[in-house]
Formats: sequence, C-alpha cells, structure tokens
Amino acid sequence: MLLGFDIGGTKCAVIIGKQNADNEIAIIAKESMPTNLPVYEMIDLLFATAEKLLLNHHVDIEQVKGIGISCGGPLSSKKGLILSPPNLPGWDNIPIVELAEKRFKTKVLLQNDANACAIAEWKYGAGKGYDNLLFLTFGTGMGAGLILNGKLYSGISDLAGEVGHIRLADNGPVGFGKSGSFEGFCSGGGIAQLGQIKAREQLQMGIPVSFCDNLTNLPLITAKLVAEAAYKGDEVAIEVYRICGEYLGKALSLFIDILNPELIILGSIYGRAKALLEPAMNKVIQREVYIDSKEACRIVSAGLSENIGDMAALSLALMCNEQN
Repeated sequence: MLLGFDIGGTKCAVIIGKQNADNEIAIIAKESMPTNLPVYEMIDLLFATAEKLLLNHHVDIEQVKGIGISCGGPLSSKKGLILSPPNLPGWDNIPIVELAEKRFKTKVLLQNDANACAIAEWKYGAGKGYDNLLFLTFGTGMGAGLILNGKLYSGISDLAGEVGHIRLADNGPVGFGKSGSFEGFCSGGGIAQLGQIKAREQLQMGIPVSFCDNLTNLPLITAKLVAEAAYKGDEVAIEVYRICGEYLGKALSLFIDILNPELIILGSIYGRAKALLEPAMNKVIQREVYIDSKEACRIVSAGLSENIGDMAALSLALMCNEQN
C-alpha cells in the first residue's frame, strides 16, 4: 500500500493507493481539506486523517511501503524541508519528512508539486514514452518539473524549475513575490489580480462587468469566476485570459528555445481554460520560437487531469518503495 500527502496553498489531500498488476497506480481512497490552520495544526490534521483512512480501509501502517509528500516549492527534498513557499505563508523551514517518519515509522519522500506531477505525468500520464519534457503546474501558483534525458532534473540546490519567479514584464500582477513575474500573469492568483485590474478600470468608468457588480466586490474575483464569464462572452473576461495566454506564450517560447523539449504538459487551469488561452499563446510561440524547436515540441493538457495531485503524491510513495 502507498500513502500520499498533497499539500497546496488552497487545499490539501490525503490519499491511499496501491500498485496493481499492470504496474499502474490505483487510488483507493482520498480525503481533502482546506489549508486553513496554523502549520503544525495542519500537519497534525493531515497525519490524523491518514491514520483514519488507513483504519477505515483495514490497512496497518506496516503495510504502507512508502509515503510521498507533494508540496508547493521552494523546498529541499534532500533535507526534507519545506522552505517558505509563497502560497503557504508561515510554512518556514518545516521538517516535514522528519515529522512524518517519526509518526508513521516508514520511508518518506518529499518533492515540490511540480517535480512530483512531472514524475506522475511521465510515468502514468501524457508523458509516457517521452524522455524530455516539462510539466507546468499552472494552478494556485506556477512551477515547473523537468524530465531531461529520462531523469528528473532538480538542480544543484534542488530549486530547478522555479519558473514562476521569472520576470516577464517590468510591472504587472504579483506572483512569487515579484511584480510582473510568470506566476503573476499565469496562475490562479495572477488571473484573479488581472480580473480585478480590468474590472476596476471598467467600473470606475461606469461600465458594468458581469463577474463583478461593484468595486467593493473586487477581492471576490477568482480565476474560475473570470473563466466562466469569458465562456459566456464577457469581453473583459476574455481580455484577461488573452493577456494570460500571451504571457504564457512568452514563457513557453523561452523554455522551448533553451531546453528543446519533446513535450510541454500544462496542468490545472490550462485544462479548464484551453480555448481561452491557446489563440494568444500560439500566436506568440509562432512568432518567437526557433522553427525546428517549435516543430519538435508538442504542448498538451495534463493526461491525469484532476487526479494529477493525487497521483503525484502516490508516485513519490512508490519511488520510496522502489528504493527500499
């Protein structure tokens, strides 16, 4: 049996699963919860939830061969530490691996969510059969997992793939602590900021906006709310996603030219808003990328879809099992 923890800025999940006869991972059970408690209370809730799930499914802890923890970065997988992720305020130098190993008495493997998702997609999703690919989280935040020459590449300081920190413009929405960053333009929080900016412009001119009826409600704007309005034809919402798509194209152009990958897999928001993002994204890529590199690279949605976070954590747990 395998145990996984998916720790995100908005919500967390505890997952149990197992490897079947086809060497695929089957999800047995899952419980989700909002990330809304102080750090150590949240960790205790996650561990207690895991113990309850295992008990409910008649699994002894001795049957758990590995535990995988997928969490937003930056972090140190080598030291087992969560290192102040921008979407997890207060999670500063948290020894999550030590805590989990002490509680469950089994091997624990920690990776940032982008790396964990890249591994899951590479082994079980859209990346099967490829040796050179990038996975971009494109959720609450923006990070990348790199599979290069058939291996996970994590860099000398275990911080490779922190692409959300790249500045794409001198000014713009704030993400990863930086105005105009890739995460600022291309993440759930960034799209919400763009929506607030565009809605404010319209409302101050006395022009109604379908996804926000007054200035007081600007903080309630979310990426999902803007996407729903865009799909209904709201021009302001469509413009928000056009801007996001343009900056997505700019970033992908850099990655394609620098790394020359076979495949780029985009998670979360891309899968739900592909039609809103693709036209602007493709226009920029067509203009910017070296033609041979562009033709060698496919850009696709995550094959594991909404299960990707669960599969990421369980993939790490299985790697523990393989290492034992």
